[in-house]
Parts: sequence; C-alpha cells; structure tokens
Amino acid sequence: MTDQPRGDAHEDTSPQNHNTSPQAPSEIGAIWDDRFATNEWPTEPDGPLVDHLCGVTPGSAIDLGCGPGRNAIWLARKGWSVTGVDASAVGLNQARLRAEADGINLELIQADLTTYQPPPKSFDLVVLANMHFSPEERTALFERFGAAVKPGGHFYVSGHHSESFGIAGPPDIERLFTEELLLELLTGFEVTVERHERRTGDGDIVIVDAVAWATAPHDDQEGQGVQ
Repeated sequence: MTDQPRGDAHEDTSPQNHNTSPQAPSEIGAIWDDRFATNEWPTEPDGPLVDHLCGVTPGSAIDLGCGPGRNAIWLARKGWSVTGVDASAVGLNQARLRAEADGINLELIQADLTTYQPPPKSFDLVVLANMHFSPEERTALFERFGAAVKPGGHFYVSGHHSESFGIAGPPDIERLFTEELLLELLTGFEVTVERHERRTGDGDIVIVDAVAWATAPHDDQEGQGVQ
C-alpha cells in the first residue's frame, strides 16, 4: 500500500508517516503498533535513497523510524551493517521477520526518536525518512541525529513537502518540509536538496517530497566549514 489521498486530512494513516508528538513513548508505540498491524505497508525502499547510494561503499547505517524496515532491509541486502530504530514493537517485529526470511541481519532498537540518542560519529549513513516533527523539537533532533554521522558520512532526509499539505502527511503544515527548511536544518553539512514527485493510486494523485542528501565534513574540515 502506498500513500493514499484522504478526504479527511486530519487522519494520517499513510505508510511511514510518523508524526511524533509530546506523548509518552508507550503511547506513540501503541499508536504505531495498531497502524502497522492493520495496514499493508510498502516494502520498496525510497527511490531517492537508492539513487544517492549508487556507487557509495557500504558501511554502517542507522534507519531512524524504520517501521517494518523497507529502507533498512534494502540497505542490509546491499551489504550495509544496519541498525533500525522505531517506537513500535509491531513494526520492528515485522522488520525482523522479513530480515530473517531474507537471511540478513538487522540490529533493532525500540525507542522514541524524540528521546533517543544515537552514538555520536558512529554511522557512515543516517536515514531519516518520513518523520515529521514539530517546529519546537525539530532543530534539536536534527542536531542530535546529524551528530551521529561519521566525518565524511552521509545524512539522508526525506519528508512530505509543504506542497503536499492536505494530500499526504500530517495535518499540521508546520511539520512539513521545504527546500529552504532542509538547508537550514542541515547547517554544517554539504547539502543538496531536491523536490521529488511521485504518483499514487491510479497515478492521478501527485505527492511531492522534499529530499536532502547531506555529507558531513571530514575531521580536517571541522571548524573551517565544508569546502
């Protein structure tokens, strides 16, 4: 199942559209347990992620908000050592079962991203796909997640563009992305941003995403800015 248009934009059950809020981790996990258990979720990875990783040597990766594992499992198939993090035990179990069926290994961690602290400078790739945080928490979270990227590593971010408001994603437009916002959130990285369109249903609905590919400076560039 892919993102579907909804008559009521206040109900968001589209795949991997994690809309975090100031709830206890158990409440967030329970919400997504129900959604993962009652909906068919996509298994294909993000197309822009696949494109950006063409020619990149596999290393260590962390998929933040991995859900049933569509990006994490694809990365593991390609030779990456992958950690998946999600608040939902159901989503993580679905990812585990799929990985076992494929004969691949994933490290899976149940945690709420609003409080989870990935180890600094530990991953060659950090993936944050379809996670829409409130403006009040977003900047600090991006700083925390960006700090997990190794020098010279990459931070992939994708989410619904503000142009998709009312079609897909959360009902609060302030949680959606623009190219300018991604550039601001990824200060300190060398960043390329793009507007990515995809069609759903019978192909008559266009969903617009904002996508960033950010490269962390090498140690000898820190304090000097990315060249």
